[in-house]
Amino acid sequence: MTADIQTIVIGAGVVGLACARSLAKAGREVLILEQHDAIGTETSARNSEVIHAGIYYPKGSLKAELCVTGREMLYRYCQDNGIEHKRTGKLIVATAEDQIEALNGIKAKAFENGVTDLTWLTKAEALEREPALNCVGALHSPSTGIVDSHQLMVTLLGEAENNGATLALNTKVTSVNHEDGLFTVNTQDADGEEMSLTCNELIVAGGLHSQTLGRNFTGLPADTVPPQHYARGCYFTLSGKAPFSTLIYPAPESAGLGIHLTLDMGGQARFGPDVTWVDEPNYDVPEERRAAFAQAIRKYYPDLNEDALQTGYAGVRPKIQSPNEPARDFMIADEKLHGLNGLVMLYGIESPGLTASLAIGAKVCDLISQYGTNQAA
Repeated sequence: MTADIQTIVIGAGVVGLACARSLAKAGREVLILEQHDAIGTETSARNSEVIHAGIYYPKGSLKAELCVTGREMLYRYCQDNGIEHKRTGKLIVATAEDQIEALNGIKAKAFENGVTDLTWLTKAEALEREPALNCVGALHSPSTGIVDSHQLMVTLLGEAENNGATLALNTKVTSVNHEDGLFTVNTQDADGEEMSLTCNELIVAGGLHSQTLGRNFTGLPADTVPPQHYARGCYFTLSGKAPFSTLIYPAPESAGLGIHLTLDMGGQARFGPDVTWVDEPNYDVPEERRAAFAQAIRKYYPDLNEDALQTGYAGVRPKIQSPNEPARDFMIADEKLHGLNGLVMLYGIESPGLTASLAIGAKVCDLISQYGTNQAA
């Protein structure tokens, strides 16, 4: 049977766009389906925009591998394409002596992942860099930076389109069926009009919605679809001049990296994210979170004026573990897991997904080339 199109990518966040770019550059006919009226409006647009070094993740994990590889790919891509970015560096700070051991563990884990440029700073050395900081010592990560995520996504889309890809906005995928070697993707547009398209190869980069798509996928083994959980992270911005020129991170905490300070490309400081487990994605930033933010921030920035904290925005992380379970790795499910030739399902692509996006795109393209049909539509 002949498919309507060779390859469909579901989801136009940064990871979906990176996949589409790699696949289109490899010569595939690619259609990108996005349920919203613009690209990258969910997880990709609601994060810290940090280029991570690859410090925290378990040795041998996809997060570690794809973050370290993706970081260098991303810096080169930004440089080559004029995308705004900056190697700001990052300080991971110990605000009490009993945190020094945790930072030693972080340094050792980073080294195992190939991040060999972390250096210790004494209290005096840290304060020489950042006089407003409170700490007893810090790790300096020179490879950490920031990027204009929207500019990155626009560039990825442009390159995909220049290589023949097509984007369809306002196109929600309601279900998928696999039969006779073809994937039938059923969609609904903003007016409720339904349409079905067939393809030889399918990439599901649905972010918060990947498991929902997996559960509405006839022919996909149900036991290959992981659980779905949501962790909301709120951000507050700081009015006035930023007190730091480097990103400031406290010692990590459960489910996240703590309420850290990052900078946008305009130099404005923002704090976050916190972690609140929610039943459904929502982007509320409760005003009552301000006091808890201020308390956490003052541990490393004691001169904070709480009145300068302004409600910012929230993002939701697509988690595959529950609140009481340890963090899980990215899940890139290909034919070896689910048995369907030409299908890659992406689950739990949270941080460092932005940093790893180009590496994920390259990996998905390799998997499709290895297991896919390679048949033109």
